Amino acid sequence: MAVLVVPGVFAAAAHAVSNPGPMPASAGEAVANFTGDNPHPVHLVRPAEAPLSAVAMLGKQLFNDPSLSASGKQSCASCHSAQHAYGPPNGLSAQIGGPHMNLAGYRPPPSLAYLYRQAPFSIGPDQADVDTAVNLNDAASAAQGVQRATKTAGVAPAAPAIVPQGGLFWDGRADSLQQQADGPMLNPVEMANSSTDQIVAKLEHSKYASTLRQLFGANLFSNHELALSEAMFAIGRYEFEDASFHEFTSKYDYWLEGKARLSQAELRGLKLFNDPDKANCAGCHLSQPTKDGLPPLFTDTQYEALGVPRNRALPANRNPKFYDLGVCGPFRTDIAQQTQYCAMFLTPTLRNVATRHVFFHNGVYHDLRQVMDFYNLRNTNPARIYPKNAAGKVEKYDDIPVKYQANVDVTDAPFDRKMSDKPAMTDQDIRDIIAFMKTLTDGYKPSGN
Repeated sequence: MAVLVVPGVFAAAAHAVSNPGPMPASAGEAVANFTGDNPHPVHLVRPAEAPLSAVAMLGKQLFNDPSLSASGKQSCASCHSAQHAYGPPNGLSAQIGGPHMNLAGYRPPPSLAYLYRQAPFSIGPDQADVDTAVNLNDAASAAQGVQRATKTAGVAPAAPAIVPQGGLFWDGRADSLQQQADGPMLNPVEMANSSTDQIVAKLEHSKYASTLRQLFGANLFSNHELALSEAMFAIGRYEFEDASFHEFTSKYDYWLEGKARLSQAELRGLKLFNDPDKANCAGCHLSQPTKDGLPPLFTDTQYEALGVPRNRALPANRNPKFYDLGVCGPFRTDIAQQTQYCAMFLTPTLRNVATRHVFFHNGVYHDLRQVMDFYNLRNTNPARIYPKNAAGKVEKYDDIPVKYQANVDVTDAPFDRKMSDKPAMTDQDIRDIIAFMKTLTDGYKPSGN
């Protein structure tokens, strides 16, 4: 997916953090950069704000209702906390759920924020204008043998990116917010209802049963599948309509608009974030507004096999034969035979990333320094990342079966380095990049506002 460039913004920011070299277009621009201003502010097109519809207001009640779980103690908000950017409220590798709130999940919950522009799951070119349903297996088979496009920050891929994209959950198995809301309801280690009938019985005897009938028909509860579908639709509408799910109120947003100044560390971090030869974060976490002014989501919504180390704290991983392979299973089953995608997981947004305490699909890391060290050292010093076996050999990519390890990205910077090469980033670089990522946290109050 192309990274759309705001002319001059990032080139100018680079001047502000470099040693003496080519001067910017004007002395005034140099002064602006030195003070942390954006010399080329843009207008960001945020979602229109309006009062919640009646359906979304109902969805908010459902989202926050723990009585819909088998335990009576877990709601959607338990794992997707509004106080934590709709991500998990703690640093557990996986949240605890089940009928008695004593079962660990398999993956940390992704944030529900900034999903309002998420497209359905697809493989290959954008299918938005295709009238007929596309068979995913056919699309994947057609992509066999097509060279994977290299992701370089600021540069459109030179080859078609025939990879999975879109969808919700780490493996993209839900195509809408409505489908995503439905999943945890019947998951035995989450809200753990035993059947649709059990959920609908709770809805029918809830304090908002009359609202459900009023909105979706007096005979709603005579069709249990329909009743559950409508309730989940209401949750989806809440997540789509409520501005708190897509605020765009970070320091970086205001900097883009010329309403905030970045510190010198933040400017250096921004430059490194967008540097295709250094961190190259923007190769996947798109950092620039679209050509029509939509704020960046800090994800290309595509899937990557990164080879993060196995998290032995997860109960499921006590079984040495268990592997979470993302797009090709075990929780997604429709394209399991497309093994070229095994171990690929959705690239999450980095908005509000500094508020999280658990990272990657298996929750193996718990702070941003660990995450950055993984990117920096995975190839250059794998002994710092992976365990050693009994013979003392480093078990690289230890959470992926050997037959699928060829899927791991070794072409995009910083993963293009080899053993004993100089890492792409210095310690200071990493500190600066983390400083920049902290500017992606919502709730910043620009001076004068």
